[in-house]
Amino acid sequence: MTSEIPAAASRDDSFVHLHVHTEYSMLDGAARLDDLFEGCDRFGMPALAMTDHGNLYGAFDFAGKAVKAGIKPIIGTEAYIAPGSRFDKRLPDGGNAKTDKYSHMTLWAANQQGYSNLIKLSSLASLEGYYYKPRMDRELLSRYAEGIIGTTGCPGGEVSQALERGDYELAKRTAAEWSEIFPKGNFYVELMQHGIDIEKRTFPQLIKIARELDLPLVATNDLHYTNQADSTAHEVLLCVQTGATLADP
Repeated sequence: MTSEIPAAASRDDSFVHLHVHTEYSMLDGAARLDDLFEGCDRFGMPALAMTDHGNLYGAFDFAGKAVKAGIKPIIGTEAYIAPGSRFDKRLPDGGNAKTDKYSHMTLWAANQQGYSNLIKLSSLASLEGYYYKPRMDRELLSRYAEGIIGTTGCPGGEVSQALERGDYELAKRTAAEWSEIFPKGNFYVELMQHGIDIEKRTFPQLIKIARELDLPLVATNDLHYTNQADSTAHEVLLCVQTGATLADP
């Protein structure tokens, strides 16, 4: 979102943010709930998703404030996915400590059953899969996929990471595997364009994979703050998280 209000904001024809890190994404999301719903009202957005990193403990607060504001709440999470079993608490042989501990996947509850399953997944990710982050795996998602919509995720997702390594066939095979885990029609190829190099490189290939596998596409924006003027405050928050300084590009 930006501070500029479009000339004709209408809830009948509006972009809906489906990848949102609220204040419940600790040291990562700087989007306070009240500001988010005020922004939805300004821009004529009829719905809003919550996809905080690895948790759902903001869901009750989010849903209550959304309903009060007349906005449809979409409950989700940006899940951490283990490269193998969630019980394996070590890097794969020759693994990269930065990229191989987990990947990312966007999940949304499509109905009450999906919400119940998201709660189970989030809980078990912490109780059984915690290794740097609360991680799910294929076995867990296969068990609790009913009522859940999943996507290929951000550039940190398995599919995009395979494309970044130049392995198109692995990326396509991975997307096909995930599409078999979720209910038919509930796995999407997620597209983002923030001007980031990896997105520019993988964008055409993600569309190609979607076409070859007959998977639906969904466009998202990885939202971490509500107004453009909040970007500096968010950068400070990231510095706290990573131990960096504002001088670090």
